[in-house]
Amino acid sequence: MLPLTAVCCFVAGRKPILSSTPLQILFHLNCWYFAAFFLAEVLMFVYKGILLPYPSDNLILDVVLLVLYLGLESLRIFYGSKGNLCERCLATSVSVLILLPCVALAVYYLYLQTFVLRMEFILSSILLCFYGLEFLLGLVSIFAFSRSKVY
Repeated sequence: MLPLTAVCCFVAGRKPILSSTPLQILFHLNCWYFAAFFLAEVLMFVYKGILLPYPSDNLILDVVLLVLYLGLESLRIFYGSKGNLCERCLATSVSVLILLPCVALAVYYLYLQTFVLRMEFILSSILLCFYGLEFLLGLVSIFAFSRSKVY
């Protein structure tokens, strides 16, 4: 049985709703998870800067990359969420394209830092799982939006 909103859309002659609910839920969860990830990374950089022989140039590079990561992730979630809700291919495609440097930065924090703590490894691995799911659902949404007939 169709939900009442879907029946109303078909009765009124409008197109069905194509936005992806699972993708929207992932964007919402990823927003909260990335905020926790960012805070944990800042605290771990303080910990590593105080207790480990961390070269100051590398520490500055890692902090600058973390701030860049925050900006990219904010843009990605914004464009992805708005593109999904408004059923726009371009905004959703921009979100998927911004996902590539975000994946590169997650891999950097997973493997390529000067010192990688076990907690960073776990947090970055979970973030990469989010990215994989969002990539797949984002592509499905882009294909659904591009196949719909716009009048």
